[in-house]
Amino acid sequence: MVIGRGMRFTPAGKDRPLHIHLPDDYEESGERYPVMYFFDGHNLFRDLDATYGKSWGLEDFLRGWEKPIIVVGMECGHEGRERLVEYCPYHFRGGFWGDLRGEGDATLRFMVEELKPLIDREYRTYPFREATAIGGSSMGGLMSLYAAVRYNRWFSKAACLSSAITPCMRALSEDIARSPIDADTRVYLSWGSEEAGGGGPQNDYESNTARCNLSVERQLQEKGAYTRALCQRGGRHCEADWEKQIPDFMNFLWLDR
Repeated sequence: MVIGRGMRFTPAGKDRPLHIHLPDDYEESGERYPVMYFFDGHNLFRDLDATYGKSWGLEDFLRGWEKPIIVVGMECGHEGRERLVEYCPYHFRGGFWGDLRGEGDATLRFMVEELKPLIDREYRTYPFREATAIGGSSMGGLMSLYAAVRYNRWFSKAACLSSAITPCMRALSEDIARSPIDADTRVYLSWGSEEAGGGGPQNDYESNTARCNLSVERQLQEKGAYTRALCQRGGRHCEADWEKQIPDFMNFLWLDR
């Protein structure tokens, strides 16, 4: 079942909706569950809530999946450049995003200092890092990767789909190089062959997007992390194609498949 509730997003001083999936037998089971946090929570479960009218359909997948889990989807700001600011951990002057002072690190601090404690306090969770994952797409993919690197103390698993990493490779590489990463870390990286910088299926692993993801994978592996990098054939930058990857990244992160 999916429930909605609000929470004060202190970095912006505004309320943000949360979209929370609980196993259907949560009220009766009395058990504790691992937790996976997602960015863009409004796009996860129901088409009615999704920005472009198509969700990931994650609720349907979880109902048929063998591992009961709690999923917490945090909704972003929708005014102006709020999402870009909240979901970018770096600062830029000019370039791809123009002048941007990203507040992504403040967003992650909010998640580990306020959101996660609230979820662990009010729901039956396993609070330790081995049972805590994070995921997202596009800017949410960048944030999930940043979380796995800089907030590795809290997150042991990350699903990074179509991550917006190409404009910030230098800063991201520096963060990976200087951050301690536990060997018990799993990171799923993906991009679509039809996304920006791709040349179609024949260039799946030759586009700039592919090169950036593969470079990140190599750096993570050198730090001891376990990774999977995938080019989705025909994949576009949209929820319909990210939905198709759900079994792959969930089984990789949680079931070692």
